[in-house]
Amino acid sequence: MQLKHNIFRKESLANYLKVDSQFEKTLGAKDLLALGIGAVIGTGIFILPGTVAALKAGPSITLSFVIAALVCALAGMCYAEFAASIPVAGSAYSYGTIIYGELLGWLLGWALILEYVLAVAAVSTGWSAYFGSLVKGFGGHLPAAIAGPFDPQHGTYINLFAVIIVLLIGFLLNRGFKSSIRINNLMVFVKIAIILIFIGVGIFYVKPSNWQPYFPFGIHGTLAGASTVFFAYLGFDTVSASAAEVKNPAKNMPIGIIGTLIVATIFYVAVAVVLTGMVPYNELNVANPVSFALQLVHQNWIAGLLSVGALAGMTTMMISMIYGSSRLVYATGRDGLLPRLLGQLEGPHRSPKNALIVVTIFIALLGGFVPLDQLTNLVNMGTLFAFGLISLGVIPLRRRTDIPGNGFKAPGYPVIPIISVIACVYLISTLSLETWIGSAIWFAIGLIIYFSYGMRHSKLAE
Repeated sequence: MQLKHNIFRKESLANYLKVDSQFEKTLGAKDLLALGIGAVIGTGIFILPGTVAALKAGPSITLSFVIAALVCALAGMCYAEFAASIPVAGSAYSYGTIIYGELLGWLLGWALILEYVLAVAAVSTGWSAYFGSLVKGFGGHLPAAIAGPFDPQHGTYINLFAVIIVLLIGFLLNRGFKSSIRINNLMVFVKIAIILIFIGVGIFYVKPSNWQPYFPFGIHGTLAGASTVFFAYLGFDTVSASAAEVKNPAKNMPIGIIGTLIVATIFYVAVAVVLTGMVPYNELNVANPVSFALQLVHQNWIAGLLSVGALAGMTTMMISMIYGSSRLVYATGRDGLLPRLLGQLEGPHRSPKNALIVVTIFIALLGGFVPLDQLTNLVNMGTLFAFGLISLGVIPLRRRTDIPGNGFKAPGYPVIPIISVIACVYLISTLSLETWIGSAIWFAIGLIIYFSYGMRHSKLAE
């Protein structure tokens, strides 16, 4: 019974609000939208609409994006209710610790650490590859020894530019998030401007006949496409990680989370409509379908611009995710589940510098030395696990009398949260056996850390 009491003990909202009140509140609704869009709209917008159309959905890829957005919006509305009701650092970890208790809260945080860290490490290697192709375009060449993970048999020892970009972003965030958000907002603007240029130019080359047949793979192909592009929307939960630094969170957090999903859907659908209208869907199974379409209509200068947009997209994604992961690690250190040094706020901007340094170094090492091809699938499991538990958590949240319920409410309660849980469980069931095994290993490591260290050092244990 003592063990049960220990692992399911719950933190109070009042305690979290007291500790996190030290954060500098600088973020408004526009900043949250830029943070969310920066995390969600990355290089995928230049790749997914083409490859998924060619292999699974055909022109109905546009409908696939809408279906995926609706499913994601279910979890998004549940996240928005939590973020408005519990405006503290740590996102799903803190929500879970208040609603479910310490052990489930820890597992939620452990799952999201996996999502953030692996996603950023993978994107850093993509950034390095794009940078290498840009250098090659100007007649330069990156030595193979510094352009890949540690693999002496194939002549690669470190992905140097993946390490450099992560360290630069960590340095930028360490100087204070207010200045970092300005750079993030500027890059989001550049990225959106380039997407709009593609749409504005490409629409003049659209041939409606390319949209026929609309369902070449049947409705099952459209749904399969939706399952694939669902993961293009992941990352909006980084908005909820910023809650402790937001002005008027009850109003601005729902705008940031739901607004991110709406804007991302509009851009994904618009790019998919134009792309499948410019080129027959069965010709789009290439590594760079948007550039390919522009080159077919002799718009090479815009194709060149896309590489700038891709680099901007990857940079904003890394800024958002490194920021979110540092707040998540801070929250676990704040509660004593990881060393409390990680839970300290320092400097004039009252930021979690120790957590940020640890996260940055860990991601840089992963991106620089570890082959990530197989590991990135684990991101999906960690995210869906968090989405499902947060969606389900809305039901006990509504019953808590110690949590003010005067902010945003997920509509259609309790139907929407339950449908969101079912959708997450379904998508988890479609993941590969390798992903299940890898996730089981990750959660086992998390349980070992909790029972050997976290449970005994937890502030709740005091």
